[in-house]
Amino acid sequence: MDDRIAKIYVPMTETGFYILYCLITPQHGYGIARQVEWMTNGEVTIGAGTMYGTLSKMEKDGLIEFDHEEEKRRLYRITPLGREVLERELKRIERLYLNSRGEKVNG
Repeated sequence: MDDRIAKIYVPMTETGFYILYCLITPQHGYGIARQVEWMTNGEVTIGAGTMYGTLSKMEKDGLIEFDHEEEKRRLYRITPLGREVLERELKRIERLYLNSRGEKVNG
């Protein structure tokens, strides 16, 4: 991962994290919004402007790619670069969680 991508995406916004995480399985914007709402018990909602702006930016930066179209909806999937960014963010979140519990991260 180049420095530009790391600076833009790590740390990630909460909505960016959920969007990227949801694209482990190909999904369209509306489906992502519904999944995030379900996963967070309604605490996180992603509006259309945020959703499609983020999808566009992530696609341009190579984190996601077009998968296929279904009923006039574009489905996207995560790319290897996107998985690398997601893994880095998950490790960062895990470190924060462990540190908040008074634990030191090994390695």
